[in-house]
Amino acid sequence: MTYSIYQVDAFTDRIFGGNPAAVMPLEHWLPDATLLALANENNLSETAFLVPLPDNEDADFHIRWFTPGVEVPLCGHATLASAWVLFNKLGWTGETVRFQSKSGILGVRQDDGGWLVLDFPNLAFEQQDTPQLVREALPEAPETAFFVPNDTNYMVVLDSEAAVRAAQPDLRKLKTLGNQGLIVTAKGEECDFVSRYFAPGAGIDEDPVTGSIHSVLVPYWAEVLGKTRLNAHQVSRRGGVLRCELKGERVAIAGQAAFFMEGSIQL
Repeated sequence: MTYSIYQVDAFTDRIFGGNPAAVMPLEHWLPDATLLALANENNLSETAFLVPLPDNEDADFHIRWFTPGVEVPLCGHATLASAWVLFNKLGWTGETVRFQSKSGILGVRQDDGGWLVLDFPNLAFEQQDTPQLVREALPEAPETAFFVPNDTNYMVVLDSEAAVRAAQPDLRKLKTLGNQGLIVTAKGEECDFVSRYFAPGAGIDEDPVTGSIHSVLVPYWAEVLGKTRLNAHQVSRRGGVLRCELKGERVAIAGQAAFFMEGSIQL
């Protein structure tokens, strides 16, 4: 069988920026072991797989995301990349496309200037003592952290953007967190807030741009800064720009995308 594959750089307006995602439209689901093997072969932070849902009133496609090591419950950049492929390569004519996922129904709509807007959940977080393992991996971490139970992440808030950019966590120690990742964030100098994201236990040492973590970053910074519309930068080496808005129980996360390549896979 021959399957189409696309690669799109998400949360950027240029190739070689943002976060690259592979997108594979399917007619029906392949075995999970095959999906994981494909994601491992692609060796990107995420590969998104799509199956159409023609008889579903609530969603247009079923979407699943795999890192090179595991399936994840939520992924922003690969969802944005999937919507870009549907709108620009596969003839989707609606203003919005709806995905059924492990995190509920996720919508993506086209906005002016080539921006795509993700409709994502507002994820709850719990303040707690920073785990000893996190403090060993990142000695500058404060004594308190935030745990995100629905996305299996910890979040620590540092004193400055410079501290976020300079952070060099011990990835070997973080890997023992398993599927849990670490969000590092601070108030921005030229934007509202900045972040970086590390998840070596899930096969991602540092993710270039992570849309899903903004489901917790946006409600956190909205409360701290007293505003609902926020501009965010993920300050990894590739970097990414996100326009965000807190909408009650939902979070709007907007980004651009740059098309890189398409091809076919023989299985």
